[in-house]
Amino acid sequence: MVRTFFVGGNWKCNGTTEDVKKIVTTLNEAQVPSKDVVEVLVSPPFVFLTLVKSLLRSDFHVAAQNCWVRKGGAFTGEVSAEMLVNLGIPWVIIGHSERRSLLNESNEFVGDKIVYALSQGLKVIACVGETLEQRESGRTMEVVAAQTKAIADRVKDWTNVVIAYEPVWAIGTGKVATPAQAQEVHYELRKWLHENVSPDVAATTRIIYGGSVNGANSEELAGQLDVDGFLVGGASLKPEFVDIIKSATVKKAA
Repeated sequence: MVRTFFVGGNWKCNGTTEDVKKIVTTLNEAQVPSKDVVEVLVSPPFVFLTLVKSLLRSDFHVAAQNCWVRKGGAFTGEVSAEMLVNLGIPWVIIGHSERRSLLNESNEFVGDKIVYALSQGLKVIACVGETLEQRESGRTMEVVAAQTKAIADRVKDWTNVVIAYEPVWAIGTGKVATPAQAQEVHYELRKWLHENVSPDVAATTRIIYGGSVNGANSEELAGQLDVDGFLVGGASLKPEFVDIIKSATVKKAA
């Protein structure tokens, strides 16, 4: 089963209008593999979604960084899935570790958000990952499996789901899971999907890696059998994001 390589850039809470225009210009001018080799999206803050969508090349997608768990209403500060659909935004990131830890989003809440977003026609990057304490105590797969189970208990159709494995201890720290560490968790995640969801979902669902990915380490990480792409943080704000996109050719060569 060929899974199209997937590279997402999560801009987090960064940027000004001028910054955004510069980043988009760099991406628009970049020579990158065709969309049958790599699927690319960027995820700017909510306030820049429409600007980026209006300026960005047509073969790249735009994603929101979050959306509300149900239909809009008296939920001050939230953005609903329906609003994203109305703006023509096709993707959303849900369950990022920063929201799980800083805003106490539980596995169940994340699962509910994912299934609602899917029901409204959005495609979802569903994030999972363990803390350093959990890894050092040997609980990585226990934690990641529980996070994935909360999704699997609610989602019946995985066609529009990409799983992003992001070890929390590697996000923004400069520490990166070694290619072997990333491959091990991705392999175990795919095995979990095979045993608990279905062999077809396991074979077709893309599992991407996030956690201090940069232009220097992306090719080696991309070469791992079960690593289907990246969710990139800080480096997605820099020109090296183009190099990370180009690492998709490693998969094609394999």
